Amino acid sequence: MPHDAESDDSLYDQGIRYFNDCEFFEAHEVWEELWTEYRGPLRKFYQGLIQAAVALHHFGNGNIRGAKKVYLSSRGYLETFQPACRGIDLEAFLGQMDQCFAAVMAATDEFPKLEIEPDLIPEIHLDPALAAAGET
Repeated sequence: MPHDAESDDSLYDQGIRYFNDCEFFEAHEVWEELWTEYRGPLRKFYQGLIQAAVALHHFGNGNIRGAKKVYLSSRGYLETFQPACRGIDLEAFLGQMDQCFAAVMAATDEFPKLEIEPDLIPEIHLDPALAAAGET
């Protein structure tokens, strides 16, 4: 498939739909397809979204150590694009991720037994006013 802005937008939007449907593995797959071909200034942003989806996937499957590791790397990538990027209020999104992963971050056991709290799972809601934010 040729790489162009229209296909980037389509993959971006499709990943968001999967993410909001809690289909985190599928969101990761779609965004990874975008990230693999993309060479612009938002490459690390897309990598952060991919890792956010992977972290939630791991958390939902009980892989708490994996979830923590990927969550932290996701934050590292996304923080640099704050306050917003491609229509996402990253400050709000990262705040939601922080709430969702609070028990993961507080766990001291080597293999903690935690379950993801459905009410704390973040969603991505695009704000057209923020659409160009972060695009340099």
